[in-house]
Amino acid sequence: MSSSPHEVILTSSPEGPIIAYDASSGASVTCFTGSRSPRRGLALVGKIFIAASHISPVTASGSIHIYNWWSSTAFHKLPVPEPVAPLIGTPDGSYLFAGGLSGSVYALSVPSGDVLRSVHAHKKSVSCLRISEDGSLLISGSDDGTIVVIPIFQLVGSSINQDMDQLIMHKLAAHSGAVTDIISGKELCNSQIISCSLDCTCKFWSLLRGTHLRTVVFPSTILGLVLNPSESEFYAAGSDGSVYKGSIKVGSRRIPSSKGQDHELVIAQNHNGAIVSLAMVNSGRNLVSASEDGGVYIQKIDDGQVVLALGNEFGSSISDLVVATGIGCGKDIVGSRLGSGEFDGVRIGLSGRQVMMSSSPVKERVEMEDVLALAEKDRSRAIDLLESAIAMYERLLELILKEAKGTSSGEVAKERENSI
Repeated sequence: MSSSPHEVILTSSPEGPIIAYDASSGASVTCFTGSRSPRRGLALVGKIFIAASHISPVTASGSIHIYNWWSSTAFHKLPVPEPVAPLIGTPDGSYLFAGGLSGSVYALSVPSGDVLRSVHAHKKSVSCLRISEDGSLLISGSDDGTIVVIPIFQLVGSSINQDMDQLIMHKLAAHSGAVTDIISGKELCNSQIISCSLDCTCKFWSLLRGTHLRTVVFPSTILGLVLNPSESEFYAAGSDGSVYKGSIKVGSRRIPSSKGQDHELVIAQNHNGAIVSLAMVNSGRNLVSASEDGGVYIQKIDDGQVVLALGNEFGSSISDLVVATGIGCGKDIVGSRLGSGEFDGVRIGLSGRQVMMSSSPVKERVEMEDVLALAEKDRSRAIDLLESAIAMYERLLELILKEAKGTSSGEVAKERENSI
């Protein structure tokens, strides 16, 4: 099986290390130690950093561990006001967002770990976090069934004394059970998002209007979602060990349930335990699924046939899975040389036990590059935030202008039909 360049699969565990696998061969490449991560507690922060939420097994206190690709231990342990579980990082590596047990969302600067702002967004624990594909919005789900949408520039650039109601763009009473995952896409019809829940449903939402569009009912709890590259279909991770396939648009093949509602056609049932996370590899030709019992499978998306079963040498359960593409070492892209176990003076132990630095000058050069890169990011951050704010308000203004012109009810209905 061939794989897209620079793809590495990472899995975390509440009781063991973070393990990195080569997506093309399935071999364990290295591991990162010292973290005990709850569900959704693993995130990539740009091309350089890996973040893992950590709950101390002794004190139950929380922190966030930050790793780079050339060391098996965390180089920075960020203190947080309370234990946090879900994490999500911005693609440029500047910010990290964390969801707390109290329902608060924290915005942190990377790599310093400074807490820039906290927002009490939910009444119960934050269960999942997602950044919209254009990078402008943070979307959080909670155990209380709500979904909150907040412009990122409000979290990292506005006044610390600003009222919370002014920060939040939408607050949706989304599900009767805990929200388990949220996905968005680059071309997903008219800026839709899809959420899933312990209530056995997936729901489609208009990100612009904050309105409910469609509900899909499944025969089991859904714990994770992923889109195919064309964003024509989504895949849902079932607590029954099944992967379900659904169509983004209405009119796909469905199986009616006993209650007269519809759930999408199941394509595979390879796991013995609940599937906690899904991801796409190999240019969307293969699906990676990870279950609580420690199983990780790479399978074909057309028929569900297993191509590779990834070994779990530590025998630990899995709490999350992410795929790293185009891994960065300073400014170098290193994924293309992972197969040989070496990149630019840094050797990865193929035994999966450790990462070894071949020479200290290389490490010093990389660290210097990181410092310069951070300085460059600080200089351009204000511009990026302004562009993000302008883009979001342009979309809102366009909607307001349409409504002000008195669009006929027939045209409104037609627009809504096209958006579904």
